[in-house]
Amino acid sequence: MKVGFGFDAHEMIDGKPLMLGGVHIDFPKGLRGHSDGDVVLHALSDAILGSCAKGDIGVYFRDDDVKTEGIDSKKILGFALKAAVESELRPDNIDITIVADRPKLNPLYEKIRESISGECGIALNRVSVKSKTTEGTIVSKDAIACFVIVLMEEL
Repeated sequence: MKVGFGFDAHEMIDGKPLMLGGVHIDFPKGLRGHSDGDVVLHALSDAILGSCAKGDIGVYFRDDDVKTEGIDSKKILGFALKAAVESELRPDNIDITIVADRPKLNPLYEKIRESISGECGIALNRVSVKSKTTEGTIVSKDAIACFVIVLMEEL
């Protein structure tokens, strides 16, 4: 077994859809980013790459590369999962904590869990999603952050 840890944060901006864990969230602001800004999939991808000792997504998806501008973060996750298979690893358990003062995410936990479960090919009961607020003390009220820890099993 190996463990990986990931973190990501992005500022919220007008005029962009909000994506979290591969799920479109009905909210008037989205996340600034070179890709679709999905902090959940970015943190998860970093955790998976970290478990393989393969760096982070910035190594492979630079923010100055016009070819990856606006990329769907599911493609980034797919890249990380392929790197895991090449390292003879696969996700066994995923624990996700989203830090956001808004929107309220509790009603969306199951959709996000189902999305992650499907993308990673693991049972739903092996994916945990929760959120915390900080009232602007740690993460700006106009930003969303995400922490992920993943337990990887050897193939």
